[in-house]
Amino acid sequence: MKTSVSISQVACPPGVQVGAFFDMDNTLIPGVAVEVRFFRYLWHRGVIGLREARDSVRHLLRCMPPVSLQALRERKLYLAGKRVADIEPLAEEFVHETIQRDLSGEGLAALRRHREAGHRLVLVTGSLEFLVAPLAKHLGVDFVLAGKPEHQDGIYTGHLMPPYPYGEGKRILVESFAQIHSLDLRQSFAYGDSPGDVEALRLVGYPVVVNPIRGMARIAKRHGWRVEKWA
Repeated sequence: MKTSVSISQVACPPGVQVGAFFDMDNTLIPGVAVEVRFFRYLWHRGVIGLREARDSVRHLLRCMPPVSLQALRERKLYLAGKRVADIEPLAEEFVHETIQRDLSGEGLAALRRHREAGHRLVLVTGSLEFLVAPLAKHLGVDFVLAGKPEHQDGIYTGHLMPPYPYGEGKRILVESFAQIHSLDLRQSFAYGDSPGDVEALRLVGYPVVVNPIRGMARIAKRHGWRVEKWA
C-alpha cells in the first residue's frame, strides 16, 4: 500500500482519472456528527420533539443486541411523516449557518491540493444527502455519495434507499462510481475516520485515516495506513 506519496505526484495515463474520496463526519468536519447537530437544530425549532426521540430510542432497543447505533444509521424515524419541502430548506439553512464555519483547515487544504492535481473530488458519507449537497456546493465538489432518505408523494418514510454508504455499502458505491467515471482506484485517495470507512479505504492505493475513532488507529497501524489529525 503506497501511503506516503505527495498528492501532486499522482498522475495517470491519458483517459484515466484519479479520485479523492472524502468522508464528512469527524473528517472534513471534526467533532459531533452533522446529522446529530441537525437533529438538535430541528429540536430547537420545534420541528421534532419527544415523540420522534421516543420512536428512535424504541427502535434502537428493539434492534439490540448487539449494542450498536447501526439501527439508527439505517432508519431515520425522526423524519418519518415530515414533508420534504419543509425539511430540505431547513437543512440548507443549517449547513450555511452552522457547518460551513466548522470545516477543517487541513481538510480544505487537502481538497485544494487534489483539485490542483486534477483529481475527481467526491464526498462519500453516511450523512444524509440533503445535508451533504449544500456543503458540496459550497466546497465546489461535484459528486456526492450519501444516505438517500426515501420519500413518497413528498413525505419521508423514515427509510433509506440502499445501498447505505457505510461499511460494505460504501465499498459498493465507490466501486460503482469508479467504474462509471473510469477512475484508477490504485492511484486514488480516500479519507476516513472510523471502522465504517475501512472497506472504502481498502479499495484505494492511498488511504488516509483522519482523526481516528473506535479502534481506527489500531486498524490503521495494522494496515500501514497514514494517520493524520485535522483540527
